[in-house]
Amino acid sequence: MIRLDGGIDHKNGQKIFRSEERTNYTFLLEMAYPGSFDHQSNVNPTQLTRQGALNGGSDPRALYLKLFSGEMFKGFQRNTIARDLVQKRTLTSGKSMQFIYTGRTTAEYHTPGQSILGNDQKAPPVAEKTITIDDLLISSAFVYELDETLAHYDLRGEISAKIGYALAEKYDRLIFRAIAKGARQASPVSMTNFVEPGGTQIQVGAGSDADDAYNSTHLISAFYDAAAALDEKGVSSDGRVAVLNPRQYYELIQAVGSNGLVNRDVQGTALQSGQGIIEIAGIQIFKSMNIPFFSKYGTKYAPSSGASAGTDLATIDPGNTGDFVSVSTEDARASVTGINNNYGNSTDFANTCGLIFQREAAGVVEAIGPQVQVTSGDVSVVYQGDVILGRLAMGADFLNPAACVELFAGTTTKPSAFGTTYPANA
Repeated sequence: MIRLDGGIDHKNGQKIFRSEERTNYTFLLEMAYPGSFDHQSNVNPTQLTRQGALNGGSDPRALYLKLFSGEMFKGFQRNTIARDLVQKRTLTSGKSMQFIYTGRTTAEYHTPGQSILGNDQKAPPVAEKTITIDDLLISSAFVYELDETLAHYDLRGEISAKIGYALAEKYDRLIFRAIAKGARQASPVSMTNFVEPGGTQIQVGAGSDADDAYNSTHLISAFYDAAAALDEKGVSSDGRVAVLNPRQYYELIQAVGSNGLVNRDVQGTALQSGQGIIEIAGIQIFKSMNIPFFSKYGTKYAPSSGASAGTDLATIDPGNTGDFVSVSTEDARASVTGINNNYGNSTDFANTCGLIFQREAAGVVEAIGPQVQVTSGDVSVVYQGDVILGRLAMGADFLNPAACVELFAGTTTKPSAFGTTYPANA
């Protein structure tokens, strides 16, 4: 009989331990006589303390890769706007994907005894838009192991986030340029009796002064004109958005409570938070440094010689801005290596100062979503560090021109169309 109190069983003269006591006792014996008990694990304890190992696995960097991916994707998501505002599809095979645009059809009265075999004018007409994947887009950085060791902060996490920002920046720029392109195009449907509306271009202000782009009264008027144009062209009111330069956005915030702007919050709170403008004419407003703005990204400042009445803005340069604040829009035509769609050149956006669109305006195709790759093994040994690489493969273009609105200023002439349109209409 086994005693529950761990005492001595007088029947067999042996001390019987409870399970917990037996474990502790075994541990003490092992400490006194190492290697005497074969039930002990022979796993090297150092494997259990590798911070990057997944559950004691063989790959000591498995968790690091997941961490870098999380930081990169978080940086990408925080900095991208356009991804959730247009139609997005994932490409699993091939190099391109087709989007179908369907025009309108008509209604008619039925004649008794007559067969119903569909519209005799082959309506609704259909046009096809093909979006091709551009080449692999990458952003990378080398992390020297010694620098990482000496740093008192998470160096790799910070770098991964910045890689995500870089990918998001390029992602948004291409989509916004595609929307501006669509605003200058005619409808893909041009069949007789079924002509559909094309894009819309709205001048901010009435003259040739580019500073009208920052005038809240002119901007608000342009918003109502855009809303009316979208209504007239039969574009759904669901998912209408605008993307403006930050200075335009904050100029509108200063007009909260005046000029017809309706604020859903207390004016003082709106001014302090910088989120006072929720929508104008049912159009939700976003701000971004990645829209094409007078051939720049961000803000175009007045030259040192002073501003003219043309395309030079009378905006004071705050000084020490850095190239990322007012960088020229790059050449992103199909003739450029790596680009298979046409996103235009800097001259195409000389007077562009904002975008208003509905989610049918453009489409983006992703073959490879935002991903992170990290070197390891012999590469890390040879170079005493790792390369952190973020990558994605995407392509974008406009879909429904009627859902695209481009704001322009500094000229009374509408910006000209560029790039390809649709294939032949069906």
